[in-house]
Amino acid sequence: MYAFDFVKPTSIEEAVQALSEGEAQALGGGQTLIPTLKARLADPGTLVSLAHIADLKYVRVNGDEIEIGGGTTHATVAAQAAEAYPGLADLAGRIGDPSVRNRGTIGGSLANNDPSACYPAAALGSGATIVTNTREIAADDYFQGMFTTALEEGEIVTAARFPIPQAAHYEKMAQPASRFPLVAVFVAKYADGVRVAVTGASNDGVFRWAEAEQALSSNFSVGAIEGLRHSAEDMIADIHGTAAYRAHLIGVMTRRAVEKLT
Repeated sequence: MYAFDFVKPTSIEEAVQALSEGEAQALGGGQTLIPTLKARLADPGTLVSLAHIADLKYVRVNGDEIEIGGGTTHATVAAQAAEAYPGLADLAGRIGDPSVRNRGTIGGSLANNDPSACYPAAALGSGATIVTNTREIAADDYFQGMFTTALEEGEIVTAARFPIPQAAHYEKMAQPASRFPLVAVFVAKYADGVRVAVTGASNDGVFRWAEAEQALSSNFSVGAIEGLRHSAEDMIADIHGTAAYRAHLIGVMTRRAVEKLT
């Protein structure tokens, strides 16, 4: 690592102030940033830890929405969201391993927007709203490409609000070593239609599969998407799988998710 200062604000206001001073970077659960620092791929002058801000740690059900504070760990989401939004809780409970789930936070995952992260699929698949210290951003506008979001310099993810669907399921083909999804699909069924979000597959990061959404909104059954195939264009190709293989898995994971819900 390079040398850096470390501050531990106890309020959102203090964190925002610290991030405005010099080359500062926010630290959530550190599951991505710490390895990046160890590899000397980042050189922030100051790390601003969000771990001591109590106002960022909560799970609340408000009518037909569930709101989760940005500093809430995956393990807490898995435990406390299970009754209101079981599909989201199941996703959180399968992220990484127990160490990752007890340190990593939903806000950190959404802010980082790794192209193979799990939470972006849940947020986009649920039509969630990302709440920051200054504004609210619809998930459809928030995710803007690999490791890219609508966040501005010094902006903090304070919460995420998820509309609770009639039914939802996250189907994940995990890469055995990293436990990141090789390809994963989040399917959420609402009264006004179905949303299908894909992670792990595209060079552009998380995205919605519009053709599957249209077919499933008309007829929520495996048969409605049996003949659908996603293009391999712009899919990730690496040692774990070709672009064509990932494109194929999108269809497989979507059909499996729908099977679990019908």
